[in-house]
Amino acid sequence: MIKVLIVDDSALMRKHLSSLLEEAGGFETRAVRNGVEALAALAIDPFDVVTLDINMPEMDGITCLSRIMATDPKPVVMVSSLTERGAEATLQALSLGAVDFIQKPGGTISLSMDQIQRDLIAKIRSAATSRVRRSTGLKTRLAAEQQRIADKGHSAAEKPPANAPRGLPGLVLIGVSTGGPGTLDEILPRLPAHFPWSVLIAQHMPGSFTGVFARRLNDMCRVPVVEVSRQAPIEPGTIYVAKGDADLVVTRRGSGYSATPVPSSSEHLWHPSVARLVRSALDLVPVNRLIGVELTGMGDDGAAEMATLKQRGGLTIAQDEDTSIVFGMPHELIRRGGASVVLPAEKIADQLTSWLVIEAIDTGGHRHAR
Repeated sequence: MIKVLIVDDSALMRKHLSSLLEEAGGFETRAVRNGVEALAALAIDPFDVVTLDINMPEMDGITCLSRIMATDPKPVVMVSSLTERGAEATLQALSLGAVDFIQKPGGTISLSMDQIQRDLIAKIRSAATSRVRRSTGLKTRLAAEQQRIADKGHSAAEKPPANAPRGLPGLVLIGVSTGGPGTLDEILPRLPAHFPWSVLIAQHMPGSFTGVFARRLNDMCRVPVVEVSRQAPIEPGTIYVAKGDADLVVTRRGSGYSATPVPSSSEHLWHPSVARLVRSALDLVPVNRLIGVELTGMGDDGAAEMATLKQRGGLTIAQDEDTSIVFGMPHELIRRGGASVVLPAEKIADQLTSWLVIEAIDTGGHRHAR
């Protein structure tokens, strides 16, 4: 039995969330009205998961989440609106340690809640078995800002190292789901300003969130970050975030490639689809110009395709269990024999930089990672 504390100032929302979970079976719920009541309930009862609204009187969700993570960290799933303001607050919550979020229904609540019931139940069950991590977002942002200041002291004409790969830019393909925003906060700001390849990210996320997410990452990183809302040429030294509620594929553009958003495919369960992104790259790009990175998340999206990438001679990274919020996606890659290396989140950027900047590429075009 999973014990869930529901925190929401709307009596109707508390009723619907409680009913949906209890009707599914395997859940025991208690509902309270705000952050103050939530902290009081948590002090006397060890709940397995907390669902937390953001906007509440007396104590809002962000303040309550901060207190939970500081005193007795436990899995928290945010209940978020689809507005830009809601996206910003939700991403802040994920940086502070929330495991995941569900969309707050709009319009006719009963109809909307029926539509998200499967997602709600799956995410709370996953949260109950997830690893809770303390916030690293502030530390990472401060380190990234210090490095940007240091970078400004160098010549504006500074070039990549002489031994950086030559020719068409290669692609780093990142797949990530539950726990992704906080994990990417930890990885991407560590990439150097001269990072020589392009990075394409399929993060399972609604379309109203990915623009805010990309802007937030851009503020943190030394490498520019953009959301792919329309077809764009893939340039080296740029990070591309797939637009939510759609898929991202690699297409041919003259002698180079484009990042192209396409309608989500019914053949894939999760969107933006990691599987579809990696498959499109495998169909066009030489395998020695591809690196796959499978990060925290439920399910197995992209695991088969990244395993194929490794089998054909490419390089792949799976995030390790200790730093994964949910070990589903990287575990599937490892289980299929598709991981070149298994690393904690904080070492992934250094490994990518080592492969692309320090490694040697022989005359046959084969990579030898050190």
